[in-house]
Amino acid sequence: MNNILQIIGINNILLILIGLTVILLIAFIIVMIKMLGLNKRYKEFMKKLGNGKNLEEDLENYMYRVERVEKQNAEISSVIKALDDDLKKTIKKVGIVRYSAFKDTGSDLSFTLALLNDKNDGVVLNGIYSREMSNIYAKPVENGKSSYTLSYEEEEAIKKAIDSNNIYKVG
Repeated sequence: MNNILQIIGINNILLILIGLTVILLIAFIIVMIKMLGLNKRYKEFMKKLGNGKNLEEDLENYMYRVERVEKQNAEISSVIKALDDDLKKTIKKVGIVRYSAFKDTGSDLSFTLALLNDKNDGVVLNGIYSREMSNIYAKPVENGKSSYTLSYEEEEAIKKAIDSNNIYKVG
C-alpha cells in the first residue's frame, strides 16, 4: 500500500480529493437549482389544477371536514345505540282475543289484550262486558308468564303477542 501512495504521491491524492469535492459541490448546486425549479412548477400545477386556488389548501380543508364528519358519525352512532337499547324496552308485541264472556251477550264484546316488549314483559288486560256493567282487569307479564292465574283468553292473547312479529291482528 505504501508503494502505491509513493507512486501516486500524497500531493496528487490531495489534488484528486479536491477535484472530487469541487465536482460534488457543483453537482449539489445543480440538484438544488433543479429542486427549486421543480418546486415552483409543482406550485403552479397545483394552482392550475385548483382553478386558480391552492389545491393543497383545499385538500387540507377537505380533510378537516372529513374528520369533523367522522366525529359526528361516531356521536350519531352512539345516540342510535342508546335509542335501540331504549326501544327494546317499549311495547312492540300486541295480541288481542275477542270473546263473549256471558251467554246472554253476543258479538264478542269482551276482550283480552296483551302488550309485551322484546323480552315478553308487559301487561295483559281483560275487559269483560255484560249488559249491566263492564270491568277491566290488568295482570303483569314477565317473560311471557304471569304470577296471577290466567284465563284461557289471556293465555291466548299472550301467545298471539309473542308470535305476532310486530304484526297486529284482531281475532
